[in-house]
Amino acid sequence: MRVLIGCETSGIARRAFAAFGHDVWSCDIEAAEDGSNRHIRCDIRDGILQEGWDLLAVMHPPCTRLCRSGRRWMSGPGKWTHPKRLPKGRSWEDMRTEFELGVSIFTTCWTAPIERVAIENPEMNDLARDRMPADLPAPHMVQPHWFGHPEYKATGWYLRGLKALVATDQLAEPVRGSNEWKAWNRVHRMSPGPERARLRSRSYPGMMRAAAAQWGGYAMEEVRRLG
Repeated sequence: MRVLIGCETSGIARRAFAAFGHDVWSCDIEAAEDGSNRHIRCDIRDGILQEGWDLLAVMHPPCTRLCRSGRRWMSGPGKWTHPKRLPKGRSWEDMRTEFELGVSIFTTCWTAPIERVAIENPEMNDLARDRMPADLPAPHMVQPHWFGHPEYKATGWYLRGLKALVATDQLAEPVRGSNEWKAWNRVHRMSPGPERARLRSRSYPGMMRAAAAQWGGYAMEEVRRLG
C-alpha cells in the first residue's frame, strides 16, 4: 500500500507502517527527527495529497483552536462574540488565524482523493463543527492504555473508509487518586514550556503498531477483494 503519514516529524507512525512492508512516506513543514529520506518537507495542502495514495493518516494537525478545551479563547457566549479572556500576549486575531489554519488543514485532508483516511483530532467545539464537511462522523475515541502504554490521553480518530481501532494490549487501570494514577496522567500534568506542545502531541508506538496492523491489513484485504 502507498501510505502517507501527514503532520508528523517523529517518524513513529511511518516506521510502524514500514514494518508491515508498506511504501510509506511522512510529510510536515518541519524536518523529520530521525533524518529519514522518506520524509517530505511541505505543507500538506500544497498538492502531495493528489499523488495516488491508498491510505492517509494525519497524526497531529493543528487542533488547539478546534478542540472543546480551546473554545473559551475563541468566543464568549453565543458564537464569535469577544472572549472574556485571551492567552497572555495573544490577540483575538491570532486566535482566529490559528482557527482558520486548523479548519483548512483538516478539511483539505478529509476531502482528499484518497479511499482511506484517518485524522487524529480531539472532539471539536461547536465553532469548528460548523465549518466541517457534512459527512464528517463523530470521532472514534481510544486511550494509550488500550495499546500497552500506562497513560491517559483521550485520542480521537475521524475515519473514512477504515474501521475503528481495536485494543491490542489493554492494561488494568490504577486506582483513581493513587500515585500510579497520577503517573498515568503525566500528559495532563506537564509543566508549561517550549517543548510541552510537541511532547503532548507525540504518537504512541503501541497505538501506531495497532493502526498499521489493523488499518493496513484491512486496506490490503479490501484491495484483494475488489481485485
